[in-house]
Amino acid sequence: MSRVLPPSHPDELLAQVTALPALPGVYRYFDKDGAVLYVGKAKNLKKRVSTYFQREQGGTRIGHMISQIASMQTTVVRSEAEALLLENNLIKALAPRYNILFRDDKSYPYLKITALPATLPVVPSPMPNAANFPRVAYYRGAVEKKHRYFGPFPSAWAVKESILLLQKVFRLRTCEDTVFSNRTRPCLLYQIKRCSGPCVNYIDPKDYAQDVLNAEKFLDGETGEVLNALQGRMMAHAERLEFEQAAELRNQMSALSTVLHQQSVDNVSDKDVDVLAVKVQGGRACVNLAMVRGGRHLGDRAYFPTHVEDAAALYAADIEGELGEGGVTAQPVEVQVLEAFIAQHYIDVAVPPTLITSEPVGKPLLDALSSQSGTRLTAVHNPREQRRQWLEMAQKNAGLQLARLLAEEGSQQARTRALVEALDLAPDEMDNFRIECFDISHTAGESTQASCVVFHHHKMQNSEYRRFKIEGITPGDDYAAMRQVLTRRYIKFAQAEPEVIEPTLADPAALVSGAAVDVVTDVVTDVVADVVADAQAAEPSATALADAMVSKAPPPTARMPDLVLVDGGKGQVSMAKAVFETLGLDIGLIVGVEKGEGRKVGLEELVFADGRHKATLARDSAALMLVAQIRDEAHRFAITGMRAARAKVRVGGSKLEEIPGIGPKKRASLLQRFGGIRGVAAASVDDIAKADGISRELAEEIYRALR
Repeated sequence: MSRVLPPSHPDELLAQVTALPALPGVYRYFDKDGAVLYVGKAKNLKKRVSTYFQREQGGTRIGHMISQIASMQTTVVRSEAEALLLENNLIKALAPRYNILFRDDKSYPYLKITALPATLPVVPSPMPNAANFPRVAYYRGAVEKKHRYFGPFPSAWAVKESILLLQKVFRLRTCEDTVFSNRTRPCLLYQIKRCSGPCVNYIDPKDYAQDVLNAEKFLDGETGEVLNALQGRMMAHAERLEFEQAAELRNQMSALSTVLHQQSVDNVSDKDVDVLAVKVQGGRACVNLAMVRGGRHLGDRAYFPTHVEDAAALYAADIEGELGEGGVTAQPVEVQVLEAFIAQHYIDVAVPPTLITSEPVGKPLLDALSSQSGTRLTAVHNPREQRRQWLEMAQKNAGLQLARLLAEEGSQQARTRALVEALDLAPDEMDNFRIECFDISHTAGESTQASCVVFHHHKMQNSEYRRFKIEGITPGDDYAAMRQVLTRRYIKFAQAEPEVIEPTLADPAALVSGAAVDVVTDVVTDVVADVVADAQAAEPSATALADAMVSKAPPPTARMPDLVLVDGGKGQVSMAKAVFETLGLDIGLIVGVEKGEGRKVGLEELVFADGRHKATLARDSAALMLVAQIRDEAHRFAITGMRAARAKVRVGGSKLEEIPGIGPKKRASLLQRFGGIRGVAAASVDDIAKADGISRELAEEIYRALR
């Protein structure tokens, strides 16, 4: 059954839907401004896409979304599994308005044990070589094949706890190579029996290597083998009457047995398992992910998706269009949320062979992840024994975390509402109320930085924060600095044209580096069309196509805030008013936060640019609490940027970035390893080449450049 599209949709869209092939693929809907509305997959593109336009949706959420569709792009793939992977790559990259979205900017931490050398010295040398004694360390970032990495861990705390266990049982070193090479006597860790003192030859390299291998087996869950090996070595020493060495091994076995008892993994057969529990309530959802690695429960992490209600309504309507032809039954929201999390989360994270889930997971998703990871993946929905305990724990934590989130959001919404009422504002949508706040920071005029922080959707939006490097003014002139930052921020709105927000920078060092950059991009639709055309010609993998689209897709458009806060009194407000009048913007948006008597928190007064009298809010006012929070965050963001810029000038770290091949990451690694630019300049070529990511040739170039 086919019906004509409503006349509100362009003829080009009608023709495109009619011409769609009956093949698996991914489709993307865009509004008139080129913003992505929805990304979906289909076994049959023609059948699936047509269902959106075959029936009247009225004033429902899905009807509202469909009414906004102005254009569409599709990509044909070879299988449903590839369509599923591509769909979730694009969802994660493009953040469509009507898809369930999981956002997590932090990478998972790992426990790293550096590689053992191919050969160990027969006789210990007077000056121990750090390379012969691997170190255990906390690690984030790209992995190198020559080292061993264990994890991922759900939190930094879990990694540090595991390192502490390795120190107690196997007494492995944690010090940097530079510290190791300059020791003349053992450190405090040796005194408290957390290190075997390899830096001063207190342990033979072969014995240390055996401890390293035992530690790796312990982290892999092979605890029985470790205990048996330690017992065998202890008995051998005892037979040779080497009672001191036997006593050391006995103490090691005792420590390991204590750890195993505390971790309760004596009878656990599972080594690497992820436990996933989902809870949906009050229009919000929480997925609790617990990790078991090497048979040890390492803790959990909670994730909160966005657009749950929109995605649920859209999915139900999507499936409903196929029911007449024997299609699938719409799935519960919990299943949708869990499958969305699994599909998006394991794009960038290694998936363990077993998942324990609170809801059933579809076989197509498991097959797709199995083909992507190269290992057979199973999901257990109704576990028993130890697995049941893990799942119940995850379900309880999901409920607790969701309850906490709902309580916090209720409080945040109440604060937003209180501020709107206190200032007599009338935003179109309370949930879309947007505040931008500015602050200036410098030290006696040095390294002046301006900050802009954003409060939107009842919370601070860290990804939209911006720093501005202020130049060309008299040092210490805060008014001129405020004029410059406001002009640069809002000049895009002077001709009533929408601003294009600068893309979020992946490297935190880049955020500190300077002025905001104006980004001019083409419409999303044209960009996607070019990418898809190239991709179909080359027949890329799903991941490669998604990566290409991320690199070309423009950032979302923004609008003027509903309120502009400036940290300052009448002088700063007058400056902001002059800028807005010059740009032709509404001066009623400007409010200054003037510090009260003694600059005490709770005594602030609000100064208005449009001539209204100052407003003094009660100290326990929810509105004042919100204003103070935003103002303090702007101050924090400005001062950290100023300190980083000042340190860069004073320490001379910028000299490193002037060397070809040295970027922010390598610069930070070198400065951290050697304690600053002076330490790098004093280091030899061999020492520099030992830093992560530094080749011998680059080390020689650094050595020459700093001399």
